[in-house]
Amino acid sequence: MLKEENAERLCSFNNIEVYYIPVRKFKTITISFFFIDTLSKDTVSKNALVPAVLRRGCKSYPTMSDISLRLEELYGGSFDCGVAKKGEYHVIYFHTECIAEKYVADMKDFFKKPFELIVDIITSPVIENGIFKREYVVQEKESLKRLIERRVNDKVQYAIERCFEEMCKDEPFGIYDYGDISGLKEVSESSLYEHYKNIIDNYPLKVFVTGDVPIEKLEWIKQNLLKIRHNGEKDNNNNNKYNGEYFLAESNKVEEVKQVTEHMAVNQAKLSLGFRTNVLPTEKDYYPLIVFDSILGGGVYSKLFQKVREEAGLAYYIFSQLEKFKGLLLITCGIEIKDRNRAVDIILKQIDSIKSGNITQYEHESAIKSIETGIGFLKDNQLKITDYYFSQILATTNDNFQTLADKIKRVSIEDVINVSKKIELDTIYFLASNGQ
Repeated sequence: MLKEENAERLCSFNNIEVYYIPVRKFKTITISFFFIDTLSKDTVSKNALVPAVLRRGCKSYPTMSDISLRLEELYGGSFDCGVAKKGEYHVIYFHTECIAEKYVADMKDFFKKPFELIVDIITSPVIENGIFKREYVVQEKESLKRLIERRVNDKVQYAIERCFEEMCKDEPFGIYDYGDISGLKEVSESSLYEHYKNIIDNYPLKVFVTGDVPIEKLEWIKQNLLKIRHNGEKDNNNNNKYNGEYFLAESNKVEEVKQVTEHMAVNQAKLSLGFRTNVLPTEKDYYPLIVFDSILGGGVYSKLFQKVREEAGLAYYIFSQLEKFKGLLLITCGIEIKDRNRAVDIILKQIDSIKSGNITQYEHESAIKSIETGIGFLKDNQLKITDYYFSQILATTNDNFQTLADKIKRVSIEDVINVSKKIELDTIYFLASNGQ
């Protein structure tokens, strides 16, 4: 019997790893495929396009309507795919969710059907003249172009992404998840198809099954995955990337704080401050860093919320967030343009305050309680559970929900003060209105 809500690696072969997370409280199961690449300007646009083209249809279900109808036949199953940036990894993901087999009394081996569908979508695309169907590629290139152009519409997220991009301008992490329009123009049906074949044959692949599935049926997955990959010998050096040396080498040391101002048609300015934490996700200091982030900007109890928003009345919103894979911390807020310098001063004073040991018992206890609550929320969603364990494996950490909560509870105020002293301001990004 596998321990509930732990990810157990069932098997590994041909650069594929299969994991099972038994969670019996849900009536559905999820099947997830994660192909892993390193972020690169040469491949980022193609990586983003491949899942978009594959979701248009496969040999058994050649249109999106056909796929939707098939999902309806599977008692209202769902399918999604796309790309995600995790540190300097670029992950191409495919998910399907459907009802667990034990709730389908009249259909033997129901579990196999959504698995066969997701494998069909990934491995049997619609082909014309030996390459991707031109119509699908042209339309998806246009959709991706519009997505890249529309990223400015969400100014809060845009200010966060632009701060990270400016901060890591000369590092892979500075590349936007969906690439850029110039890179997109160079992609053809044939070059995209060649890239797709390389993904299927060579990219490290991690497959997760989450839910209530009899363990004996998981062997069937392995046998079917063996059919889709015969190569799997190439490793793109993703393994053990975060074990220390690579991480530290890739992190630029801060010599001078970058100041970047961008102008757009905005009513409310966006201020983002990017910091290097100099903490690996595999280090003991990572757990105090999580608590530090929460005390600083994790909620209404935090120093940023209380000092910047409530006392100074400067920010419409303000919070901090960690990028654990890359070891970055970001603070972002919405302010009046005239308040830029004052807001920066008060924000930096809060960090200095923590470095000087000014943490109350209330802040410490509230931060830990908030993190525990956040862990509880993760456990209520199958895809979030899957993403949590996938991220643990990617970062070469090994925490389940309980061990993470236990380590957080053991973080002392002194631990937080010590880790705060490692944090360095790298970049101040300011999004202001035109003409100011």
